[in-house]
Formats: sequence, structure tokens, C-alpha cells
Amino acid sequence: MEPTIIGISFQEIGKIYHFNAGDNHQIKVGDFVVVDTSRGCQLGEVMQIISDPPPPPDGLWKTIKRIATARDLVLRQLWKKKEVEAVKSCRAKMAELKILGVKIVDAEYTFDGKRLSILYNTEAEGKVDLHKLQQAMNRLYPRTRIGMRQIGPRDVAKVIGGMGACGMGERCCSKFLTEFNPISIRMAKEQGISLTPSEITGMCGRLRCCLHYEYEQYLELKKELPKRKDQVNTSQGRGRVVDVDTLKQSISILLEAGNTVEITLAEWKDFQDADREMQEGQQTSSDKKDQYKNDKQVQGTPKDTSKRRFSKRRPSQRNRRKK
Repeated sequence: MEPTIIGISFQEIGKIYHFNAGDNHQIKVGDFVVVDTSRGCQLGEVMQIISDPPPPPDGLWKTIKRIATARDLVLRQLWKKKEVEAVKSCRAKMAELKILGVKIVDAEYTFDGKRLSILYNTEAEGKVDLHKLQQAMNRLYPRTRIGMRQIGPRDVAKVIGGMGACGMGERCCSKFLTEFNPISIRMAKEQGISLTPSEITGMCGRLRCCLHYEYEQYLELKKELPKRKDQVNTSQGRGRVVDVDTLKQSISILLEAGNTVEITLAEWKDFQDADREMQEGQQTSSDKKDQYKNDKQVQGTPKDTSKRRFSKRRPSQRNRRKK
């Protein structure tokens, strides 16, 4: 029997990792399991049961240790409370050491409590030396392995939460985004969005994640539309494209006569097809005429050859001398 592959998340809205549930076919979405990861023992929630899993990245899926018990869930809540205390303690130590330009965002305990990761963010360009802060935390938590992990501004906004730049009561990253896709200014240009910083920048100070939501759809819709400044032919004459409405699938054209008309993509394509058929018909007629002329010349060639063959030969120079 094939093993059950499940998707597990270690945060409420976090990235999903795939694990092998083995023979635990009774496992279902919403259950909690204990697994071993590169960061230690963790407790995660089953988010999906994968019926057709992709090939494992390292050749083999990691196996879950066991299904979590009620005691495990209580222990998890205990570690959550200690994470809040660790953040407060770390901020206090940082203030004592007078470390500037660093923000302590969150702390994460492993399920067994052996490791504590301090998540921080800094606006400094270079690497910040937090060795003294780590030593101070090691003295405060002697039985725990302390690690300092830097996160980006988007992760900071996800952890802190709050209202989105668009006015939504909760930010997308805190509500449903499990991963951050790369965002570029080109995505805003392709969708015709104003490039004003306040219009395209999120609360994290980076380009808004929502610029990626409809980007692929815009690219698909714009495949058959002409570009601005293109010269096109219409039923009303030739003109230049001055505006393109991607969602309405319409084109605004400035005609040579000076007036501007708006036509749909379907109307423009119908005219293009009709114009193409007319040009092909004219080309076919021209080809037929050329073929007729060639055939007529070929038919006249034997007659001309026959006349030259039986024409009276001119006397040679020798015969003319004899005469």
C-alpha cells in the first residue's frame, strides 16, 4: 500500500511542508502531528492530504513521528507563552547593551524546548553584530540553544499584522498568504496601475503582494491586443492606437481624419480577417493572370522556332565570292 503524503504547516498562516505519514491512513486535515525538522522537533497542523504528490526534493520524504496528543497541544500553548516572555527579555537585554537599529520581532521555541530562535529585523545594509546579545540570552536561558535569525520586512509585517495599505481590516500576508512571490514594477505597468509610491507600496515598505494576483491574467488578455502607438487598419480607415483597455478588451484609435473611435477586439479581429481574405483573393487573381500570360508565351514558342527553322538561309561568304 502506498504511503500517505501530507502537507503540514508549523504556523497559523505559514508555508506548507510535505511529510510521509506512513501507514496512518486515518489521519485527516486539522490533525496535529509531531515531526523532526532541520530546526529540531516541531508540532504542526495537517493542512492537506496529497493524493498525487510530486517527487520528493531529496529523494525521500521525511516521516512523521506520531500524531499529537491532548498533552502535546497543552505543551504547545505553554511554549507560546514562553515565546512572549523571551521577546520581552531580549528587548530588555538589547536596551542594556545599547544596540541600535535592530528590531526584535518574535521568538520561536521548538516543540521539545531545546532551541529558541530570536527573529529580528534591521534596516542596516551590512551585517549587524549581535554576538553580545546572544551571549546575554545564553546566560538567561542556560539550558536552551539560542539562535538569532534575521527576517525581511515582509515577514515582519506578516508577524505584526494590522490593517492593509488598501484599507482592508487585515493584511493579505497575515490572512492567507503562505509564501511571498517576487514582485516587480513591471507588474504594475502591465496592469495600468499608477506608479505613485503610495499606490503600489504596502505597509512593509515593499511593492504590494496583490500586484501578483492578476498579473498572469493581464498577460493572457493582452496577447491579442495591439500595443499603444501601433498603426492599424479599421473599417473607418487607418489610424494609430492611443489607448488599450485590457479588461474591456477594447481599443481607442486616432484615425487619420482626426477623430478618435473605440472598437472592441472582436470587431477589430473581424475586420482583420476580412481584410486578409480580400488581400488573399487579390493575390490569387493576380497569380492567375501571371499564369495565363506564361502559358500563352509557352504556346507561342514552337511557332516561332518553326519559322526560324524553315527560313531561307543566307549564302555563305565563300559562295558570294564565287558569284
